[in-house]
Amino acid sequence: MNGENFTLSEKLVSPSYVRQASQARRSHELLIRQLLEQGKCPEEGWSESTIELFLNELAVMDSNNFLGNCGVGEREGRVASSLVARRHYRLIHGIGRSGDIAAVQPKAAGSSLLNKLTNSVVLDILKLSGVRSVASCFVVPMATGMSLTLCFLTLRHRRPQARFIIWPRIDQKSCFKAMITAGFEPVVVENVLEGDELRTDLEAVERKIEELGAENILCVHSTTSCFAPRVPDRLEELATVCAKYNIPHIVNNAYGVQSSKCMHLIQQGARVGRIDAFVQSLDKNFMVPVGGAIIAGFDESFIQEISKMYPGRASASPSLDVLITLLTLGASGYKKLLSERKEIYSYLAQELKSLASAHGEKLLHTPHNPISLAMSLDGLQAESDKAVTQLGSMLFTRQVSGARVIPLGKEQTISGHTFRGFMSHSEAYPCPYLNAASAVGITREDVTQCIRRLDKCLKTLRKDVIFSLIKGIED
Repeated sequence: MNGENFTLSEKLVSPSYVRQASQARRSHELLIRQLLEQGKCPEEGWSESTIELFLNELAVMDSNNFLGNCGVGEREGRVASSLVARRHYRLIHGIGRSGDIAAVQPKAAGSSLLNKLTNSVVLDILKLSGVRSVASCFVVPMATGMSLTLCFLTLRHRRPQARFIIWPRIDQKSCFKAMITAGFEPVVVENVLEGDELRTDLEAVERKIEELGAENILCVHSTTSCFAPRVPDRLEELATVCAKYNIPHIVNNAYGVQSSKCMHLIQQGARVGRIDAFVQSLDKNFMVPVGGAIIAGFDESFIQEISKMYPGRASASPSLDVLITLLTLGASGYKKLLSERKEIYSYLAQELKSLASAHGEKLLHTPHNPISLAMSLDGLQAESDKAVTQLGSMLFTRQVSGARVIPLGKEQTISGHTFRGFMSHSEAYPCPYLNAASAVGITREDVTQCIRRLDKCLKTLRKDVIFSLIKGIED
């Protein structure tokens, strides 16, 4: 309804009612205007009616929704199922063009505008979360691992003779396979044990650079968010080393946006040294379906170079999901979620510490990890070799998801490389342990239920061990 149609409506309905309706419509349009003018996440979240009005306005800008459109090409935004069309708000053309994921599509002005606005709003959120000097970013419809691969493939054109990627060890398959898929040889640098924490071995990183030759190294591939007792890499020091040897630096910031500490590390690393790009997951940081990531950096031309490396058009679903989510939350709503996550981290640490003490275990001291916690399972291991792995199964069947039980001595071969002590980020961590994390969206009730069920599982296991011992004596 535009002004002319509202005027015509006054012939059918009382003019005072129509003017009131027109003013209500205007309030929706003012919010949309501010978004278009500023390109930033609104401070306060929008109502669903405003968001749906906006998405419908975008959809009618795409040629597949033109009333008189006659499509004779191979890709005309045709959808067989009306349910699928509604699921995507009739934004069918996706984002980008065959040569550039960030390019504008002539026959999809609405979808192109969606893409540009999403990248702008996400950039604003990255700045709000702590990386103030980030220059550019884009949403890519791939999860973190493949997005890292895209970064490595882009660097290949800048450093054609490079074969190696320096990688401080983190026992997570996708980031390792990202390097293999891109065609490079990961150089695994083992972590050093400092107290209970596993930290970056900076001397070993520098030795590897000098041994292999800086010109033969594609980049250093570091990590922020991770499972305790590993902690975020020493980003400032690594960034300084990268600047010293003129080696690119790619950061796996998978679920680090939700942590002010992880974002501060990236900001400081870029300030004192070199960080070329950092990659983060959409689902882990913004509570949307799996399938998208954000590639961001401090040099706009390099980020554009990465986006142009993506072959073909791309799905708009991840961009649509994160834009709807951020418009719903608003900047204040997202900041509130981050604050609540931090509070619950302290609550989880307190509850795990009490539980560990009650069962003769300890909460591992990992102050440099702002998201994940670890509780030792020494006593359980001493009572029975199978009890540690059995605990993981018991928790899963009791609907405790996300908790990880890490036994000693596990080996895993990934793409020809064998990791000893796999899942513990170390060849010989001193004890088995259990992980739990306080990630965005967690509630106090989640923690309470987890601790209660974990307590019951530990008690059950110890009863079973005692019963087995008694039975063995009797036999």
